[in-house]
This record gives sequence, C-alpha cells and structure tokens, in this order.
Amino acid sequence: MKDPHNRAHVGYGMILVAASLTVIALVALAIGSNVLFGDHLQRANTAHFKECKANDFKTKDCEKYLDRINNDVSGIYVDSGK
Repeated sequence: MKDPHNRAHVGYGMILVAASLTVIALVALAIGSNVLFGDHLQRANTAHFKECKANDFKTKDCEKYLDRINNDVSGIYVDSGK
C-alpha cells in the first residue's frame, strides 16, 4: 500500500491553530488588566454622540453621523446644509 504523504498538511494546520491561539492569548494579556475595555470605548463614543446631538451635529467632527441618522430607523432628522 502506498504512503499518502498527507501528514505534512496536518502539521501545518496544527501550527496555524497554535499561532492563532497565541495571538488570542497576547490580545487577552494586553487588555486583560482592563476588563471594562469595551465598555469604556462604548461610553466614550456614546458621550461624543450625545454632545454632537446637543450641538445639532454642526461641528466638523460630528459630520460623520449625518449619513447614519437621517433615516426612519434612527428617528433623528437633521438638516445637513448640503
């Protein structure tokens, strides 16, 4: 019976899995001390959006929201002045 020589492909797959798990572990170690990392990002973005809404989206850094809010789903309509 002929040897199929497919053991090398399995070895490369295992190396890929080990590398991906290593990357996941490094990311977990990088943000592991701050368990509320995602929460802080979300709160900062929400505060920025509320500030933009209070200013009627007139400032330069708030223009990025105009394409997303002028629709039926958001319920917020702002004259973009374009």
